[in-house]
Amino acid sequence: MTDTLSEYFSEGTPIADTKAPDVADINTMWTQHQFDSALVNPSNRRKLDVIIVGTGLAGASAAATMGEAGYNVKSFFYQDSARRAHSIAAQGGINAAKNYNDDGDSVYRLFYDTVKGGDYRSRESNVFRLAQVSSNIIDQCVAQGVPFAREYGGLLDNRSFGGVQVARTFYAAGQTGQQLLIGAYQAMERQVAKGTVTEYSRHEMLEVILVEGVARGIIARDMVTGEIETHLADVVVLASGGYGNVFFLSTNAMGCNVTAAWRAHRKGAYFANPCYTQIHPTCIPVSGDHQSKLTLMSESLRNDGRIWVPKRAEDCDKDPRQIPEEDRDYYLERIYPAFGNLVPRDIASRQAKNRCDEGRGVGPLVDEVDADGNPRQMRRGVYLDFAAAIERLGKAAVEEKYGNLFDMYARITGENPYEVPMRIYPAVHYTMGGLWVDYDLQTSVEGLFSIGEANFSDHGANRLGASSLMQCLADGYFVLPNTIRDYLAKAPFDKIAEDHPAVVEAKSAVTDRIEKFLSINGERSVDSFHRELGHIMWEYCGMERTDEGLRKGIGLIRELKDEFWSNVRVLGTADSLNQSLEKAGRVADFLELGELMCIDALNRRESCGGHFRAESVTEDGEALRHDDEFAYVAAWEFGGDGAPVLHKEDLNYKFIELKQRSYK
Repeated sequence: MTDTLSEYFSEGTPIADTKAPDVADINTMWTQHQFDSALVNPSNRRKLDVIIVGTGLAGASAAATMGEAGYNVKSFFYQDSARRAHSIAAQGGINAAKNYNDDGDSVYRLFYDTVKGGDYRSRESNVFRLAQVSSNIIDQCVAQGVPFAREYGGLLDNRSFGGVQVARTFYAAGQTGQQLLIGAYQAMERQVAKGTVTEYSRHEMLEVILVEGVARGIIARDMVTGEIETHLADVVVLASGGYGNVFFLSTNAMGCNVTAAWRAHRKGAYFANPCYTQIHPTCIPVSGDHQSKLTLMSESLRNDGRIWVPKRAEDCDKDPRQIPEEDRDYYLERIYPAFGNLVPRDIASRQAKNRCDEGRGVGPLVDEVDADGNPRQMRRGVYLDFAAAIERLGKAAVEEKYGNLFDMYARITGENPYEVPMRIYPAVHYTMGGLWVDYDLQTSVEGLFSIGEANFSDHGANRLGASSLMQCLADGYFVLPNTIRDYLAKAPFDKIAEDHPAVVEAKSAVTDRIEKFLSINGERSVDSFHRELGHIMWEYCGMERTDEGLRKGIGLIRELKDEFWSNVRVLGTADSLNQSLEKAGRVADFLELGELMCIDALNRRESCGGHFRAESVTEDGEALRHDDEFAYVAAWEFGGDGAPVLHKEDLNYKFIELKQRSYK
């Protein structure tokens, strides 16, 4: 670590994943590990309690599978219904290496595309397992009745997503996440009816209970009554999603937060690669300061839509239908002829920003502030044009494939995308960072597991499209139920009473924090702090980052955090429904996370995936990695009142060649 960074963090001992078997053939790693793992016989499963936080695809599938296996499962979620988890918003599809199109796909190719797409910053053992079980997911979901699109002959249909040259994405129109979640939800509700799963709706986890360093439960707040509840178990699983809302404006639902994972981090769970944020290139552009979130348009649209901007800045305010072909710049097709409009998300996003920065963006002028704090107006949009697809396929065929997405765009913008090109621009969508986990999906805290987007394990520096649904269901249906039993085979565990000192301490910490929020009685709303934090994060830790900017961002976040704890105004009381109080806890955690994200980005002095450092570019303007310095997972330990501690897990590639990424 250089002296210039020592003021921000210290470096701790290296770490490693010791759970993955050391095998000569990676094809045998997962089956070998399953065989080596201890078992829990059915009669003993009834005596074991499992807490699962979150009911998205990862949490719901894990609860259904664990409940069906015979464990006693407690499922916690802050929505009023488990099927309202944010996985419902996913649109485009889910990957699987079934090679239905006979176009050269395989488990190894899915593995390779995923590691390459992540810019060689993911752990190959976890990714290969993900590719192996991908086909099982499709079979499971078909059996549940998920209405995947089918070809004329009745076989499941596939389409392509960015970063690949095969069609391996299974889909249900533009609502794949919703249909998959309904399948997992129904499987979970079946176990609720059988009595193996107990639901706790409108409950938010606010603390993890550690007894002698081992996770044994959670403290949750009943969001309707305000009651602080203690829930104990033999093991705790976090499936609480990502933290993209640290940017305020994102494609995430406004309720999405980092609190469950961050509370675990403060109790000792390492947080890995927090700066790895995915910017999705296909979102409806910002229209003004009135917005609280952005809307995603599925990446699947890039199969048939062509992305372009005018060649001349003076044409940017023209009706796009009046701009002739020779005056259009189909820049992705021009720069990346091998992949065209289906380049990975980070590349498509960065090139869209570059075109707009050149003054060739389209759409209305939007007020913004530059890195020096000066106001300016910019056009933040590029065209996604379906004219050629409609001419080639016919309007009816395009409507059949994308109709609900076109309808959503028309309702939001008031424009008809069948007649006028869509306008899109990148927005924060997914976070590749999360709690550090080993091959068993266990965090650095014994007895605490993390699955789905809440962990870091599979996507490296950039997630390929249609891989999040795959990871969530792989973790919930097939991986966690196999790995967690090796831990649960240690049973019986000592019974913990609610008056145990560790339990009392955890509950007191929650109530003290709530009282602190309510007692500040300042002048600023929670939302105003959240919005300001989002501006800082987007400007200094967003699509492009610099050493100077990140240092400035850290300073601004620290100032904002100090003001938050002295000037926030939280209305209402603790013993009632209180959304202001809920937001206060989440934004307080976002402020701490935002600082760590900037520190992680400052330390990673390379460009890789969605993490673009202006100081590290190739001659032709592409991201430049530094494998000799940064081929590691950055696992951060909470530093308390001091600086965070960086633990490095070296990424060693035995079954894939480490090389510079190219899509040209």
